[in-house]
Amino acid sequence: MLAFILGFGMIALTVAIYIPATHLYRRLKWPILMPVLTATTVIVLILVLSGIKLDTYMLGGKWIQELLGPAVVSLAFPLAKHLDVLKRNIIPILGGTLSGSIVGMSTGAAISLLLGYPQDIVIALLPKSITTPVAIQLADQVGGNSSFTSLFVMIAGFSGILLGPMILKWARVSSKNAYGIGLGSASHALGMARSFEYGENAVALSSVSMIVSAIAGSVMLPLWVWLIYG
Repeated sequence: MLAFILGFGMIALTVAIYIPATHLYRRLKWPILMPVLTATTVIVLILVLSGIKLDTYMLGGKWIQELLGPAVVSLAFPLAKHLDVLKRNIIPILGGTLSGSIVGMSTGAAISLLLGYPQDIVIALLPKSITTPVAIQLADQVGGNSSFTSLFVMIAGFSGILLGPMILKWARVSSKNAYGIGLGSASHALGMARSFEYGENAVALSSVSMIVSAIAGSVMLPLWVWLIYG
């Protein structure tokens, strides 16, 4: 009973922080105030300052985590709604997403090997641009440290939603569809959330890019592990 009350309390705490963070972002529109980033920061500070252990928070956090799978499946709705847009942009989607997957994994492998990381950390870093539920399972299957995979996925997501649109703007990319494809393939669900700023078509392209990226990563990750470690 105590575990249930604590778990419910952690969920209520998360929602109570997330809602005002969302209102603040909608009012100011500053990328650094993305709700998922500010809410995460505030929750971490509360846990550290109050001495609440992560295991205690996860009594409720695990319920939220278990919703990740259904949330990914629900992406089928915008895909079906904008199927004509997807058909017209199939080449840019496949080209951009597959290129992004190759570059993401190769740069992650190169950096981690140059820094001398152990094998389980190197493998954990490879699926950093894949949506969390898929990335964790892939890392587990090929010998990676899934806890670090969760961390790397979050870092890739946050850096992508903060820096991605700025880099595309500097590169004089004006197509909102391109923003959706780039954010979805590089920053998974967080990128898709950011793509709402660029219209419904961008959201649909972002969600399908995220799915294609997950499929491509499922194929490429074992190959990368084989190439690096034999």
